[in-house]
Amino acid sequence: MGDILWIIVVLLVIGWLGGFFLFPAVGGLIHLLLVIAVILIIYKLLTGRKV
Repeated sequence: MGDILWIIVVLLVIGWLGGFFLFPAVGGLIHLLLVIAVILIIYKLLTGRKV
């Protein structure tokens, strides 16, 4: 399950960079999703919960 989380994070980073330079409106949405993903990763690391 952890591998899937990292794959999603990598895809969001790539999508965010692509959207930031190619489609600014979509880049904002992907940026929001990326921030949510980072918050969830930090929460998981701090709480030490197994998924």
